[in-house]
Amino acid sequence: MKRTGAVIFHPPAGPSDIERMVASAREASACDLVESLKTLVPTTIVACSKDSTAVFESLGASVHPVADTEPFHFGETLQHIIRSHELDAVVYFGSGSGTLLSQDQLADIARFAQRDQNHALFNNYYSCDFAVMSDTTFLLQLPLPGTDNGLGFLLSDHGVKCFSLPRSLASQFDLDTPIDLCLLKEANRGGSRLQSFLASQPLDHPNIRETTALLIERTALVYLVGRVNPATWQTFEQQVACRTAGMIEGRGMKAYANRQHAVLATLFQKRRFADFFHALENSADAAIIDSRPLLARKGVLPAAHERFSCDLFRISEMADPLWIDFAQRARDSSIPILLGGHSLVSGGLYLLSELCWKGRNLPRRLHPDPYEGDGSQHEPVFRQMHP
Repeated sequence: MKRTGAVIFHPPAGPSDIERMVASAREASACDLVESLKTLVPTTIVACSKDSTAVFESLGASVHPVADTEPFHFGETLQHIIRSHELDAVVYFGSGSGTLLSQDQLADIARFAQRDQNHALFNNYYSCDFAVMSDTTFLLQLPLPGTDNGLGFLLSDHGVKCFSLPRSLASQFDLDTPIDLCLLKEANRGGSRLQSFLASQPLDHPNIRETTALLIERTALVYLVGRVNPATWQTFEQQVACRTAGMIEGRGMKAYANRQHAVLATLFQKRRFADFFHALENSADAAIIDSRPLLARKGVLPAAHERFSCDLFRISEMADPLWIDFAQRARDSSIPILLGGHSLVSGGLYLLSELCWKGRNLPRRLHPDPYEGDGSQHEPVFRQMHP
């Protein structure tokens, strides 16, 4: 059996209260993950962390400390851990990912690491949150990137056969911003440590319940904006009762930095936000917005506390005039608006499509089944017409 290790990357908490809250939720999620992985990973579990050393050690994990003296480099750190623990295969997670994976799903991921071939498995090939690599010998020879966003592209460019998990709530949900915490708390989802932490936090978002109520209204229109994967949008639309519309903006924002500018971002530079929110109010009943590609200046985002405060409409805690203006208009809009990052329009959409039916005894048969013929030997008429 291969020497297989699990590596969990837990970034340090930022200086503000809202950043520390998100970091604490990620820590709780990572602790739940360590407990789940103990029986599945044969060699070791390593937590790469600066702030939570004692917490992870108490669970039996090894800790790779993160130094303050130099910028963190994902690829070099992963390679160092692989060499230090003499790993033949590796499973890695960002500390906010894997939160909703079942034990069976985790076991399947661990089995992938035992493959003889040089294969890699991603939760999201285009911007991964967790992944499995079955051949670390080859991995150690590559110039791995400083962040994990473009790892899938690099491995496939070097001949590694890459696979992607089916898109689902479990594979796509990532604790990355405060809105993710709000949604999990509202849905009462996550492991025991994470649920206990969320229950202790004042996370009552003003627009979640109003938005989810509209998701089950057939006459409502909910507008989506941001880095929405088309497959995720399709699944979301099949699970909710409302109509959807929107704009896919900024995909590849990190993996292909500085290549293209989002259309709305370009318009905002000239006309700011009044026309956008006015159009939303006249056209939609609610909106779910990934704000990052819309407000990034030449691909650069402000500090995390600024983005997080924007997500929760905590205007008094913000300093950036651009983000303050956007947050104020979203908060004061006549329709409910949810703001967040990529996770909101990825795993967040899956969770919203589940959450909207919570406690509501309504028919789930929202869409007709596709017609596959009557089972006779003759081809269905529609297939004959369109060979």
